[in-house]
Amino acid sequence: MGRCLVVSQLAAVIALVVVVICGNLAGESEAARAFFVFGDSLVDNGNNNFLATTARADAPPYGIDYPTHRATGRFSNGLNIPDLISEALGASEATLPYLSPALNGERLLVGANFASAGIGILNDTGIQFLNIIRISRQMQYFQQYQQRVAGLIGQQQAQRLVNDALVLITLGGNDFVNNYYLVPFSARSRQFALPDYVVYLISEYRKILARLYELGARRVLVTGTGPLGCVPAERAMRSRNGECAVELQRAAGLFNPQMIDMISSLNAEIGSPVFIAANAHEMNMDFVTNPQAYGFVTSKVACCGQGPYNGIGLCTPASNLCPNRDIYAFWDPFHPSERANRIIVQQILTGDNKYMHPMNLSTVLAIDNSRT
Repeated sequence: MGRCLVVSQLAAVIALVVVVICGNLAGESEAARAFFVFGDSLVDNGNNNFLATTARADAPPYGIDYPTHRATGRFSNGLNIPDLISEALGASEATLPYLSPALNGERLLVGANFASAGIGILNDTGIQFLNIIRISRQMQYFQQYQQRVAGLIGQQQAQRLVNDALVLITLGGNDFVNNYYLVPFSARSRQFALPDYVVYLISEYRKILARLYELGARRVLVTGTGPLGCVPAERAMRSRNGECAVELQRAAGLFNPQMIDMISSLNAEIGSPVFIAANAHEMNMDFVTNPQAYGFVTSKVACCGQGPYNGIGLCTPASNLCPNRDIYAFWDPFHPSERANRIIVQQILTGDNKYMHPMNLSTVLAIDNSRT
């Protein structure tokens, strides 16, 4: 009898431990929202390191201000936009590139980054970079990811993880810079007048977003293009006195409002604000037109590069390199510095409807948290 009592007490203790552990794990899974990233070099955090492509950022001085001070494949001196959004979500670590061998087991539950530098909305964008993960392939990897997670935690839990996740997608800039305007009289510029090309891009982008919804995404941040004509590379190649390149600015001016309209239409069709538009053009133009107000000494000259405005060629160990990256709006000829990325992400989090439609990310998170 005494022995049975001891055994039953032991069983009760074990049961209590199991309940506590399971409760803690449940709390952790609720707190740690998965995060998925799709798109181009603005959000790639290392997938291209694993590909035979020229669109890479895996050598110094890239990563000079990253916590490890090593190049990671991010097109930044330090953290990029997905890293900073991960911080805002309270994640203990950034999502890993999908092609990374380290993305397995429990790490899969944090999410994944599928982005690849050089890609666009269209499949013929970035062909000069050879092996890059085009957006259709990124979607295939997302399906594959879901199968892997289902094998880990079951189909139902995997579906819930994806439905509850936050998704970021950044596309469009390369469809102008590395397609329509890549060379004079490009194939796409002969096929379309600029306004018609923009309409075509938007219609193709809508299909991509609809596919993301089909694959289970229910909260998707969609960024427009930045001020394409104002990056140091375009100032160096297309302007006489360092002014923003007019045609590329015209392209961004056509694309961004139509993207916001398309997202509003898609949300109306779904009956829910699944897609959140981030007006990256306005966010960037704030510090491009008035850099001193944001603590930058210049928005014309890249920190790392060569030639006029450090806008020619790639950022390499042989490039000019500024000693203080925090006072440069642009890190290299095309990409913002980490500090500029922080300003952009702050607007994504708290910006009004000049920047975010139909609401900012903080509002999204508050609404979603109130439902759990």
